[in-house]
Amino acid sequence: MADFVRKSSVKEEVKKVGKDMRCPGDTIEALDKVVKAMLAKAVERAKGNGRKTLRGWDF
Repeated sequence: MADFVRKSSVKEEVKKVGKDMRCPGDTIEALDKVVKAMLAKAVERAKGNGRKTLRGWDF
């Protein structure tokens, strides 16, 4: 089950970009894992720079 990614938002965006494209549940799960990994890397970068605030450039 996805924690960060809302299925309805992703499906809506996929339809905007790729009109006839579909977005099954495994796509949402995979995207959720990518988001979690990106967050973890960004947090480590911020910590490595001695900050406790996550900034856009950490991504």
